[in-house]
Amino acid sequence: MKAQYKFPALLLLSASVFSSMALADNNVFTVMDDPSTAKKPFEGNAAAGYMAQSGNTKSSSATANLNATWYQSQMAYSLWGSAANTSSNDERSSETYQVGGRTRYNMDDRNYLFGQASWLSDRFNGYDGRTYAAAGYGRQILNGPVHSLRVEAGPGVRYDEFHEGGHQTQALGYGALSYQWQLTDNTRFVQGVSVLGAEDTTVNSETGLQVGINDRFALKLAYNVTYNTKPPASAPDHTDTRTTISLSYAM
Repeated sequence: MKAQYKFPALLLLSASVFSSMALADNNVFTVMDDPSTAKKPFEGNAAAGYMAQSGNTKSSSATANLNATWYQSQMAYSLWGSAANTSSNDERSSETYQVGGRTRYNMDDRNYLFGQASWLSDRFNGYDGRTYAAAGYGRQILNGPVHSLRVEAGPGVRYDEFHEGGHQTQALGYGALSYQWQLTDNTRFVQGVSVLGAEDTTVNSETGLQVGINDRFALKLAYNVTYNTKPPASAPDHTDTRTTISLSYAM
């Protein structure tokens, strides 16, 4: 989101269902979908939030997201979706929607194959639609209780529909890395990076810290960065950042 707003008088209503298998942001690394570590055949989380201010300034912000993953002995299937809207004085300033799916097949305890596809609409950052698909090979480098590290890469394709008109299709190379560090029994650090390399290369990064309050509640602080080497003319800034703090409830 390029524009940021302060809410001195804030109403916050939020509800979420949190799954520890889906800590990373969808823009960075989809979902944590290793079937060898799954404790049950289905994991899912849903969240919704709303903020509003009235008086001299009228503004509002609403978010919602959903993740769902089904596990088999060697396979995992995931679906996800998210939406975010922000307005100020009855004028929309940000509007983002995303849906996607992913599958993973474990060849052994370290090596896997994957395929994934997603669609993103982010017209205030220049795209009415950005669709991409990729497939390839992944490697689980670390898979211990304290440190987890995996990398994956493969070819893909992306189709962009620009907000000011026109479209473009280009082949790309996809690569991603995800690292988690269990600092204490109730504190986890996560770092994810993904790259869609093409004529217009996009780099996504998420740095997060999750702190468990008790068996049911946890706080998460996340800092996300998106960098485009060749942004659309309607949104010329190369870098967008987002900082979020959320309270999660585990089912």
